[in-house]
Amino acid sequence: MITYYFRTVKDDELKEITDLRNGVWIHAVNASDGELGELWDKLALDETMLEDAQDFFEVPRMEKVDGVTYFFTRYPFHEVTEDVDTAPLLIVIGETYVLTVAQRAVPQFESFINAQKVVHTTQKTKLFLYLMEAITVSFERQLVNLRRSVHKDRAKLRKIGNKEIVQFVNYEHKLNDMVAAVLPTNVALQHVMNGNYMPVFADDKEMVDDLRIDNTQVVESARALLKTIQNVRTSAEAILTHTLNNRIKTLTILTILLTIPTIIFSMYGMNVPLPLEEKPYVFEFVLVLVAGAVGLTLAYFKKNEWL
Repeated sequence: MITYYFRTVKDDELKEITDLRNGVWIHAVNASDGELGELWDKLALDETMLEDAQDFFEVPRMEKVDGVTYFFTRYPFHEVTEDVDTAPLLIVIGETYVLTVAQRAVPQFESFINAQKVVHTTQKTKLFLYLMEAITVSFERQLVNLRRSVHKDRAKLRKIGNKEIVQFVNYEHKLNDMVAAVLPTNVALQHVMNGNYMPVFADDKEMVDDLRIDNTQVVESARALLKTIQNVRTSAEAILTHTLNNRIKTLTILTILLTIPTIIFSMYGMNVPLPLEEKPYVFEFVLVLVAGAVGLTLAYFKKNEWL
């Protein structure tokens, strides 16, 4: 679906219009190949960029072709069909328009479309920066939720099981996707500062600086949380290994202790002459013998600190 939005600094609200005009924001979400092809022809955009925009695993970067800036980035999205936790977004900044192309819904932009936040589509650079700010804020919120979940699960370290380990692997996956999306995006934002890709004014530079600082903090926090997860997993593996060793040791000791009476009772169960077999107290003797052998074995284990 392709939607056209327009608002000047004099307008009271963001309006949805039916076609192109100077200062328009074109928002294409899950548009068909035919719709995108027609729009690409109408705007005379580079065909290679259309192919890249349709690649779900496209990496963030920025290019300028024939005076048009193409800014590829990614935003947090819970993808069901693909093994990834971000979705691609292309922001095209032309001479008279801003175009956003996404293969999935972009909930980060709903506040602009629903007029909860004010944007003027005629101010292209500011619109671009506001869109990028919304994506950065969504990464920050996701990071806060992940940090809360990690610390909550870390508190149950001694009771950790397969379910928790799988959950930590999922956390790592989300954080790695976050770093892979934000880090190259931040590098591209650094190039925006020189003004070669789009007009940048003094207040725009301040916004770009703030965005870069926020993105850097997101990356550093994500890496710190990744280190925490790795430490938790290492500790959990050590605890599980220690627990397993203790259980194996306990079972081994039980096996040895049960083997002693088994051998003695087996001897007296054979049809061969044995000492004291005719005596009336032989059963009591065997029990005392077994108890003594087991007791000596336990004492030997305890002396060597095997128990």
